[in-house]
Amino acid sequence: MGVASAIFLVIVTIFCPPIAVFAISGCGADLFINICLTLLGYIPGHVHAFYLEYVYYDRRERLRRGGIITDRAPGVYSNNIQNGGNPHGYGTIVQPNAS
Repeated sequence: MGVASAIFLVIVTIFCPPIAVFAISGCGADLFINICLTLLGYIPGHVHAFYLEYVYYDRRERLRRGGIITDRAPGVYSNNIQNGGNPHGYGTIVQPNAS
């Protein structure tokens, strides 16, 4: 996901925050919280969605630069967001060579 997808995600967040949260976190606690906040008021849903997007892209950038993320972002329950979209978690383990 590059700059274009980040801009598209921001535009989607402006119109419907739960769809943007679903795009980065999947179906889970963060989506449920965002739906509830959006139903309580349009602004709290936006604040929550933009916070999740900030954490997601910040962690992606830190991983891209080679940093290791050891702390958990408060209020974020999705592992996808906590890991910056990295499916292997906080790092990968190099498999030993069989030869």
